Amino acid sequence: MESDHSSESTDALCVEPFGFNGIIGVARQDITPPVGIYARQWGAALHDVAEGIHRTLCVTVMSISDRIENPPLILIALDAGWFSDTADELYIRESVLDAMNLDPSRVILNISHTHAACSVSSSDADKPGGHLIKPYLDKIREATTEAALQAHNDACPASLSWVVGSCKLASNRDLPDPNQDKDRIICGYNPEYDADDTLLIGRVTRDSDDKIFAVIFNYACHPTTLAWENRLISPDYVGSARELIETHIEGALGLFLQGASGELAPNLQYTGDTSVADRHGRQLGYAVLSALESMLPGSQRMRFSGTVESGAPLANWNTELYRMPNDLESFTFSVDLPVKPQPSIEEIEKELRNCDDRVMRERLRRKIAEVRNLGGKNSIETPVFVWRVGQAIFVGQTNECYSNFQIDLRKRFSHHAVIVMNLANCTALSYLYPREKGEEDIYQVWVSPFGKEALPILTQACIDHLAEKIKSSS
Repeated sequence: MESDHSSESTDALCVEPFGFNGIIGVARQDITPPVGIYARQWGAALHDVAEGIHRTLCVTVMSISDRIENPPLILIALDAGWFSDTADELYIRESVLDAMNLDPSRVILNISHTHAACSVSSSDADKPGGHLIKPYLDKIREATTEAALQAHNDACPASLSWVVGSCKLASNRDLPDPNQDKDRIICGYNPEYDADDTLLIGRVTRDSDDKIFAVIFNYACHPTTLAWENRLISPDYVGSARELIETHIEGALGLFLQGASGELAPNLQYTGDTSVADRHGRQLGYAVLSALESMLPGSQRMRFSGTVESGAPLANWNTELYRMPNDLESFTFSVDLPVKPQPSIEEIEKELRNCDDRVMRERLRRKIAEVRNLGGKNSIETPVFVWRVGQAIFVGQTNECYSNFQIDLRKRFSHHAVIVMNLANCTALSYLYPREKGEEDIYQVWVSPFGKEALPILTQACIDHLAEKIKSSS
């Protein structure tokens, strides 16, 4: 991402990349779960446990600080589906906070949201293969903490610069039911609407040799390629995207950050064919590589050097060395989001006892977990985690926002690289959808406890907090 603005000299025009120069490190650990662990991620699935491994799952961690002696920001990209129990997510994140003595605002854990992973909820311990969940959470906790410490210890002077690309993997998945007898929206490819195809890429280069050693790619698309027929553990499309990037950029690690993808998914999905997931990943990976090729070396900017008279008057641009800003800031705030009236846990449990349908029983079990997390409240204090890293803004929140959230933030703060993350820190409750969707018979609405005003309230709160911070620091 680049911003056009005049340099200190009024007669020279410069184009500088949005970026940051500081102390950056990256590390990875394998967190592939054992075969046989409880892995029923789809209501329609006829199996309960994982029967094999398609691709390994991993946790990749980046450490970012302005000076060696200062505490870092820790960015955790975790291959997982979702946390249903708040204590399980905190069990992992607090280990990093404690080991590195960090303020909670300085750690963001973003999960990829693959629907082909296993359960990471200790409340599923009574399910087939559920006895393996607690040891697996221990493994994730240890691996994440070790990767965070290694990333910080290996950190070196480096530059993080951003570019905007695009990728057509994501499509709108709110389809009016073709069965005209049913006035509802079903969850699948709707060719009538365009999807937000924004792909935001952060490239990390060492100052000593300008070599790329990490690539952040922030993209909004549900990893739902592999569905109920799949019985293998998989990061879905994220795995082959990462592999492609890392194969082409020797020595680099890729960090995938899931964007605001509430209504976005691949057009071809719900399959047991792992080659489809791999193809989707290559589509995203090549889009990342293409955008990277458009960037200048990490320490350079472009400067207009004058006009050359030829057959036409030619604008002549040159490159020159440039040191990016190194200011860092982290903060968190909470937004009170309204929720709809909910049934009691006792009512849902009664319905569950009288239900023999496997799919409906799974829905009811998930509803019990959701209502338990709500705790009988009429609104929920939802945390938002924000970093300012040079000219980039990281915004992480816990729920599944529609892409309107990232579109609105990026439009409002167009002079920054805005990295938006769904499912960041804490337990995800459910979807936040546009106000106009609130009366529709659509999964993201009826499954969500949140009211139709929740997403507008969250968006405006983020805009207000960010605008105030930017104003006070300028």
